[in-house]
Amino acid sequence: MANTLSSEDSLKSELVSWAKAHRFSNIKANLEGHEAPTAYSKPGEDTPYVPDVTGVKLGHKSYFEVALKSEDAERAIRKWKLLSTLAEMRNGNLYLFAPKGHKAFVSNVVKERNLKATVVSI
Repeated sequence: MANTLSSEDSLKSELVSWAKAHRFSNIKANLEGHEAPTAYSKPGEDTPYVPDVTGVKLGHKSYFEVALKSEDAERAIRKWKLLSTLAEMRNGNLYLFAPKGHKAFVSNVVKERNLKATVVSI
């Protein structure tokens, strides 16, 4: 389990670097050593949704997520839908970063669920 967390933290660090390289500011990350992004709750669900990384560019807030195939795919998809809606409300974007082997799954979900998201290979 520790390897999974370490690998996911490594991917989140890549998202932070990508956001900085693309001139996002006020970057917050769900990662040790960074200010945590705001958590969002949905009625009827106990566990809040916390974006992996958030950033602001030209006054517009965007969300960055490590997108992986997982056992709890429906929860991940609900989180992406929520973040997509929040990004749209704030005139920002949702970026889904898909590691090798996950991009087809993520692209299909974005298309099938009609999410406004940009899929980025990492």
